[in-house]
Amino acid sequence: MAEPENRVATHGVRCFSKIKIFLLALTWAFVSKSLSGTYMNSMLTQIERQFDIPTSTVGFINGSFEIECVKEIKSLMWIYAVVGNVIRGIGETPIMPLGISYIEDFAKSENSPLYIGILETGMVIGPLFGLLLGSFCANIYVDTGSVNTDDLTITPTDTRWVGAWWVGFLICAGVNVLTSIPFFFFPKTLPKEGLEDNVDVTKSDKEEKHGGKAKEEKHGITKDFLPFMKSLSCNPIYMLFILVSVLQFNAFINTFTFMPKYLEQQYGKSTAEIVFLIGLYNLPPICVGYLIGGLIMKKFKITVKKAAYIAFCLSLTEYLLSFFNFMMTCDNFPVAGLTTSYEGIQQPLYVENKVLADCNTRCNCLTKTWDPVCGDNGLAYMSACLAGCEKSVGTGINMVFQNCSCIQSSGNSSAVLGLCKKGPDCTIKLQYFLIMSVIGCFIYSLAAIPGYMVLLRCIKSEEKSLGIGLHAFCTRIFAGIPAPIYFGALIDRTCLHWGTLKCGEPGACRMYDINNFRNIYIGVPAALRGSSFFPAFFILILMRKCQLPGEIDSSETELAETKLKEKKSECVDVHRSPGAENVGELKTML
Repeated sequence: MAEPENRVATHGVRCFSKIKIFLLALTWAFVSKSLSGTYMNSMLTQIERQFDIPTSTVGFINGSFEIECVKEIKSLMWIYAVVGNVIRGIGETPIMPLGISYIEDFAKSENSPLYIGILETGMVIGPLFGLLLGSFCANIYVDTGSVNTDDLTITPTDTRWVGAWWVGFLICAGVNVLTSIPFFFFPKTLPKEGLEDNVDVTKSDKEEKHGGKAKEEKHGITKDFLPFMKSLSCNPIYMLFILVSVLQFNAFINTFTFMPKYLEQQYGKSTAEIVFLIGLYNLPPICVGYLIGGLIMKKFKITVKKAAYIAFCLSLTEYLLSFFNFMMTCDNFPVAGLTTSYEGIQQPLYVENKVLADCNTRCNCLTKTWDPVCGDNGLAYMSACLAGCEKSVGTGINMVFQNCSCIQSSGNSSAVLGLCKKGPDCTIKLQYFLIMSVIGCFIYSLAAIPGYMVLLRCIKSEEKSLGIGLHAFCTRIFAGIPAPIYFGALIDRTCLHWGTLKCGEPGACRMYDINNFRNIYIGVPAALRGSSFFPAFFILILMRKCQLPGEIDSSETELAETKLKEKKSECVDVHRSPGAENVGELKTML
């Protein structure tokens, strides 16, 4: 009677060694890390405004995850954000390559795509909560509790508004700490999925196969590192896949990092509203696409070669659909002396704009001030002084300026705080943009799991951890770090009006030329992604001519599982044999 009790106790202790329990903990880690990363991206605009830094510096802060006026103390405080981002990057680096390699080693070959799809879904659920958190924090003023918000003269739609970005970082930090706890209870190795119930077979398998693999991996860190690196560098499919990933990641990181800024400028919405819409429209279809992709791979047992064709065709389809985004456009904000003349006539940009006019020359206005007001003629002015306003009534955001000599209208020549809102046509185009994003995100995510299986199955099992780690390293070095920096510098070139620091140096950009901004935001990623299809096409050609290491490993695994089932059936037959009269005799036969 003691043996069954011990077996139950052992089973209870071993419950943490189950692959599905590990999958659950790893998925939660993916949720946590993507929550922090997405929240950081959603708050980049707020950090830019908080410290009055250009977009290129903001891109550097974002890129630091992957590794101005100096007279003001707070001007260099953004460096703390860089340091924090670097530390976060160091902590999160092992999660993806080692976690996926661990799942691939100990899961059934037909279950691996589904499990990876679940992990990728976790990386979508995290951003969903991250964007919701970002939307909430962006609506709260940064110095809430220390200032009277009723006295504020700006609203969340103003380009000078700074949300309480620091609140979300505290929440993300707490979630990351809680995420680490389950990993203290996992063993170094797990039994192969499907072999947990047979203790004897599992034990022998560990000693012969996984034990041997552990020795190989140990040697691989020292003695076999260079041979493994040489083997990977001589694997044309693997090297081409890295090239494809670097080009695709450059495009994806640029698009996702600066999407809130682009939509704010293009459609005239607040950061909080834009971040909420991104989470609502973009992330659910990605989540569904990952799960469906993994289920299709499992249900129909699609080979790696077929998966490569599926990923290529789906990705190309989504790429072609993305060009419709060039049609979802709005005009620049009409600002007198900047994008239009004081008579409301559109004027050429990037020239020495005539900020002063006959109607405001006697007002002695500062020409670099950005405190926009919207006149009742539908035209905005960079300040109430430049609008020629003589007096104001009301306080806070309800302040109204009157007797404005530059505002030529049939009304009372008054103005209110903020830029004039864009028309209803622009709102409709935003809806079209979001609908196209839903379709594109679903198709792209549907192709992600089949595409990732090509990476996992094109390298040998003993090289898998190093191969996935090297892939992650290359995408971070050649995409994650430089992409936000050079893309931010390109966006800075489209700025029409820079904010000014107290010492007179330029700060954050207040308004962009949306037409050039659009060409860079959509055009540069399109060029990068377009170039990635050339090495992807060569991968398809190579895969037709060779046998992938992963396919050999999978067939060996299926053969071992078949033999295990045969052994189990033999054990059942022996158990039912009438010759087995007692337990001792049964044990002897087994």
